[in-house]
Parts: sequence; C-alpha cells; structure tokens
Amino acid sequence: MKKILLSIFSLVLAVPFLSGQIASPRKIQLVILFDTSNSMDGLLEQAKSRIWTIVNETTGLRHNGQIPTLEIAVYDYGNSSISAEKKYVRQQTAFTTDLDLISGKLFGLRTNGGEEYCGAVIQQSINDLNWSPNSMDLKLIYIAGNEPFNQGPIDYKKVCEIASAKGIFVNTIYCGDYEQGIREFWKDGATCSRGDYFNINSNERVVQIATPYDDQINTYNLKLNQTYVSYGSIGKMKKEMQASEDANATSQGAAVISERAMSKSSGNYNNSTWDLVDASKNDSTIIFKLKDEELPTELKGKSKEEKEKYLEEKTVERQKIQEEIGRLGKEREAYIKTEKAKTSTTIKADDFGTAISKSMKDKAKVVGYE
Repeated sequence: MKKILLSIFSLVLAVPFLSGQIASPRKIQLVILFDTSNSMDGLLEQAKSRIWTIVNETTGLRHNGQIPTLEIAVYDYGNSSISAEKKYVRQQTAFTTDLDLISGKLFGLRTNGGEEYCGAVIQQSINDLNWSPNSMDLKLIYIAGNEPFNQGPIDYKKVCEIASAKGIFVNTIYCGDYEQGIREFWKDGATCSRGDYFNINSNERVVQIATPYDDQINTYNLKLNQTYVSYGSIGKMKKEMQASEDANATSQGAAVISERAMSKSSGNYNNSTWDLVDASKNDSTIIFKLKDEELPTELKGKSKEEKEKYLEEKTVERQKIQEEIGRLGKEREAYIKTEKAKTSTTIKADDFGTAISKSMKDKAKVVGYE
C-alpha cells in the first residue's frame, strides 16, 4: 500500500497544476485602483461580485501553451481617511499571488469622502510596485472612479507616458455617462497609455445567473477546504482566512462562491506558504524539516511514515476534488452561455468585471498571449 501511495504522490508532485496546466515563466501583473470616496459603494459591490470571475479569466490565458503566474495589487484613493500629504492615495497590498489576501482587502474597503487624484494614484502604483521588466509579461492598471481625470497635482499625461515606456497599459473605468467620461478626460487617460476606456453604471447590481451546478460545486468546495494542511506560525490564521473569504463570496450569492471554488481549483490558487500539500510540490521533504510545534494537531507526535501517508492521502484527495470542480465548472459555463444566448438580442452594459475581462483578453493578445 505504501508503495502505491508513494507512486501516486510522486505522480501528483510531477504535475504542478490540474488538467495538464504547466507553470509558465510569464506573468500577468494586474493592479486595481479603487475610488473609495462617498459615491463609490456600488463600485465596490460590483468588484466583490466579480473578483473571482476576473481571476478565472486570467486562468484561461496561455503563453506558449502555459498558464502565466497571476500577481495582483490593490490601491484605494479619494478617501478622506487617507492623509492629504499622501495625496489621498493608499496601497492596500503590493503585488501578491495570495488571492485570499486580495479578497480580504477588497471586502475590507470602505467609502468616505475625499479628493480623487487619478494621476497621483497611477503614479504611486507605478513607483511603488515591482513591475516586471519583461516586455512579454502582461502589465495592466485599471482605475475606476467618477471625478475628472485631470484633478490633483500630478499631470496624468506625464504619468501615462511613463506607463507606456514600461509597457504598462492604463485602462480607465468611468462610473457614469460615457460622454461625460470623455469630457472629464477618462478616455484620454486610457488612450495616452494604449489602454481601454469603459463606462459603467456603478450603482447597478451585477446580475448573476444561477445554475443547477452551483450547489454541487459548493459542496466540493467545502470538501476541498478539508484537504488543506496548515503549518508554521501563520498556518492556522491563513486557514481561517480561507474560510472567511469563502463566507465573503457566499454573501454575494451562489454564483460568486462557485466562481471562487473554480479559482481555488486552478494553478493560480497556491498557498505554499502555509499549506503542506502546496508546499510539497516545491519541496517533497518539507514535512520532515518542520518541528513538531510547527505542525497541525493531527500531525503532532506522528512518525515519519504516518506524516508521509497523511500528506499523500490529502494530496490525492485534493486532486480528485479539484478535478470534479473543474468538470462541473465547465458544465456550469456551458449552461450560462446557453442562458445568455437566449437574451442575446438585448444589449448589455458593461459592469466592473466585464470591463476588465474584455480588456484583459484584448491586451493579452497584444503581448503574445493566446
């Protein structure tokens, strides 16, 4: 039995992600700049409903047949709780692959009146972040708001020139009338950096399509959480965060938790800093290097063989669950496509998520993604 488990474990470790997904040296660097002034509650609600759809959109992109690594950073601006000396700009998180952290930051944003300086927040994100120097990496900034784009002490045109020189696409999402956004320079803010301009009704609630697969996907998602084996000083806290972000997604509806579960079954959802199953993909001996106090309760005091067997079983169990979520996810997507086709004659306006998804696919082609 032990030999069989070892063989399965070795096979799983040899494949970093599901369904033939292979890690690529290429990156997608995605920065979202949220206006969090008083009028932007609707924008944040749309973002909460669409964040996992956006993540799943990146999972569908390929570079030479390989899935790129996704890094996300989040800023907010225009909030009176931010110091005027900082031009009302605040970094929520630098580039990270920790998707639960991104979700937590998003759900933690609160609106409060302030001055909205688009040029300043774009400039700050360009200066702060560790942008890739590789021209084949997809580098995107999305800024959403509803005040004139040229407000504040920083000239947005100069900032856009810097972005273009670094191969960064600045895309703008105006929360209001299309023509008004043009008059207030949001379209120019995108054009001058080879980005896209969108307008949305940020007060309109995102319409989610319920499917017959959502309950099944959520059931598997709960089982998936049980395969995470926390370790180290942050392990317990991170596992609790995982459950908390599941709850946040659930609060947005069945469709959103389904999208999150699909994200959790992709290569972009990697928790090697606190989960032994993910960590062992990089170092199959990690479980033997940890002190007893660094292990979860179920592994404390266990023999080397018992630890090995437990981790092998969890690894195989997770792969099977992720495969089931992947299968159901494809059926769910087909169902949604059919439902949307029934109303194809109705012109649908963009929301926060569809704007980013459309733009991301277009810009990915520009830099050679499939």
